[in-house]
Amino acid sequence: MTSLQAKMDVTANNLANVDQTAFKKDSVIFKSFPEMLLHRTNDDGVGWTPMGSFDVSPLVGKLGTGVEVNEIYTRFTQGAVKKTDRDSDLALNGEGFFVLQTNRGARLSRNGAFMLNKDGHLVNHQGFPLLGEKGVIQVNRYNYIVKENGEVWINAEIGNDPANYHGKDMNDWKNPVLLDKLQIRTVDYPRHLEKEGDSFYNTTPESGDMRPFVNKENPPEILQGFLETSNVNVVREMVDMIELQRQYEANQKSITTHDSMLGSLINQVGRN
Repeated sequence: MTSLQAKMDVTANNLANVDQTAFKKDSVIFKSFPEMLLHRTNDDGVGWTPMGSFDVSPLVGKLGTGVEVNEIYTRFTQGAVKKTDRDSDLALNGEGFFVLQTNRGARLSRNGAFMLNKDGHLVNHQGFPLLGEKGVIQVNRYNYIVKENGEVWINAEIGNDPANYHGKDMNDWKNPVLLDKLQIRTVDYPRHLEKEGDSFYNTTPESGDMRPFVNKENPPEILQGFLETSNVNVVREMVDMIELQRQYEANQKSITTHDSMLGSLINQVGRN
């Protein structure tokens, strides 16, 4: 029942975050305890022959001793991509992560719902800036384009000073220059990344350190004006929750019945 409760908590958390941008669902893996062999108690003992001994307590079956939670891991399958038409929204189409500078150090994230702060930095809803290969990215509103390979281009005539504000219709893009390139990183074993909340992931010794994509790998496409949705299937999670509830109730009833039978046995022995 403790294992079922743990899985119920994970399922409820998946459902609670179904609308979270780029949320990745968690799954639970159970591990069974060793099974116990059952013998007939009225035939226990050891028989002897000239060739040696043999067991005279026949094996009648096996008894399961329960399960425990072996692992809770994150499924990094691609979520659907939806169009928002906001220049600050970015989606990763494929594997990989954005890198943001937090108060705990650099962290990985799939959540591309960014905004421009007063300093012209692309930040998430907590105010942590998105990192490029040269550091924190600073741009002027309506004067930046993020290409599919992560390159950030601006119009040199306007520059990246946020104080030099121009309307979107005033930008003719006559002198585009490369400002920076987004840090897009991966790890050797994403399954072992540690969730820290707020769409952040931290590396572990098992996952390996964050690293750029190498030439033989296929880096993700960066889609400007799009967001990745969560990979949680609401119907599947609701069905799992109903099944878990029924399994929990069945186990609860079994324990209640066993307790009642044990109480009746103790009372019978006491009367005798």
